[in-house]
Amino acid sequence: MRNRSQLGLGIILILLGAWFIAQRQYPALNDLMQLYLHGSMKVVAAGALIFLIGLVLGAPGMSVAAAIVAGIGGILYYQETVKDFTSWSYMWALIPGFAGVGEILAGILSSNTSRSRSGLNAVGVSAVLFIIFAAFFNKLSILGPYGPAVLLILLGAWMFGRGLWRKS
Repeated sequence: MRNRSQLGLGIILILLGAWFIAQRQYPALNDLMQLYLHGSMKVVAAGALIFLIGLVLGAPGMSVAAAIVAGIGGILYYQETVKDFTSWSYMWALIPGFAGVGEILAGILSSNTSRSRSGLNAVGVSAVLFIIFAAFFNKLSILGPYGPAVLLILLGAWMFGRGLWRKS
């Protein structure tokens, strides 16, 4: 399995190098690329390319890297669109969730339910971190001024109850 991931990385690097050479030789390719993909969408497209290469090679583990790359591209797209570049102070908390999405995809592609379950846990942890940090930076206004506090209390009660329920 590791050998397939190395093959995938090698293919990605070769394609990337060939693309850079092609752009130097034919500047119109760069203009064409700018027409369809700008800025952060190139990062999302790179994540999709990693995923497709993983599918072709039969290396489902590459979906984790693909989800992280595409997810970071999504964060950058949000920041470019909304012009909220300070959001990185809490948006980084989504990265474990992107890895979790990749784990879920890898589990589905390899029929490994335990991998999908661990991916689901990572998505949950990421959501919790996102809520905590967004609340800390006053960027979460779901339920008004007390929304973040209420969400944290509910989350804490759920975690506490889950801990009690699992012990018995």
